[in-house]
Amino acid sequence: MTKDAALKPTPPTPNWRRFGESVPGYEVPVLNERAVRAAAGLLFVPALISFMNAWLLGNFQPTRLFVVAFLIDFALRLFVSPRWAPSLVLGQWLVRRQQPEWVGAPQKRFAWAIGFVLALTMFVLVVVQQVIGPLNILVCATCLTLMFFESALGICIGCKLYNLIRPEAAQHCPGGSCALPPDPAVQVDRRQAAAAAAYAAVLAVAASLLAPAPTPTAAAMKAPAAETTAAVAPQASAPANAPGSAASAATAAAAAEAERCKVPDFAKAIGHEEMWKRHNHC
Repeated sequence: MTKDAALKPTPPTPNWRRFGESVPGYEVPVLNERAVRAAAGLLFVPALISFMNAWLLGNFQPTRLFVVAFLIDFALRLFVSPRWAPSLVLGQWLVRRQQPEWVGAPQKRFAWAIGFVLALTMFVLVVVQQVIGPLNILVCATCLTLMFFESALGICIGCKLYNLIRPEAAQHCPGGSCALPPDPAVQVDRRQAAAAAAYAAVLAVAASLLAPAPTPTAAAMKAPAAETTAAVAPQASAPANAPGSAASAATAAAAAEAERCKVPDFAKAIGHEEMWKRHNHC
């Protein structure tokens, strides 16, 4: 055996139905943490877009489509093999030129089971029953939080729960967090915390200085017009109740404004009524 052949890493043993890879030197099946984080990021972006469409615009069609895709992806991960999950396939391709970081598959399976339950719950609520309410927001926010922590911070919250339930079974956690204590050399000290606090204070001051002048609401804009109409009305030659009079115009304008500021049912269902009024200057 040549020296180069001895240094070359042994590729994992492929198994198209097994949950995880069999890699020499690892006692349990493992998964590539880099691909897992990439897949979480790929799911987080459309999840956030669909959530904001529902929250701000009342358009739930992107949410329904994403819930179906999310449910299929996690069903393939759990009941077939992670090798066939579309997000993991694309994530593995994106990080194909990086050295893999092998982590234990059992804790990932537990975490993905939590994700599958959340996806199934959203499928029943949003797609089947088309329910609109606070429960949807809670489940969506939970999914977004889990995916953000996984993709941005490398923290698998479901894996943390698995470690609490079965701490002796968790092996090969990302960054060695299961077996090694935190390294004091990489902890945040007081000077760094003070610098971060100063940065936040500067941003707060900048936000207050750059804030635009408040826009007058429709009700505030109508008040001077109503006072002017009331002052001019006694001097008008036509009766107040005549067709085309100022009083009739003001009444029609008020009715149109009331109709424009009528809060839609979806905003009421998700507790978004006051925010909807602010967005529409009502």
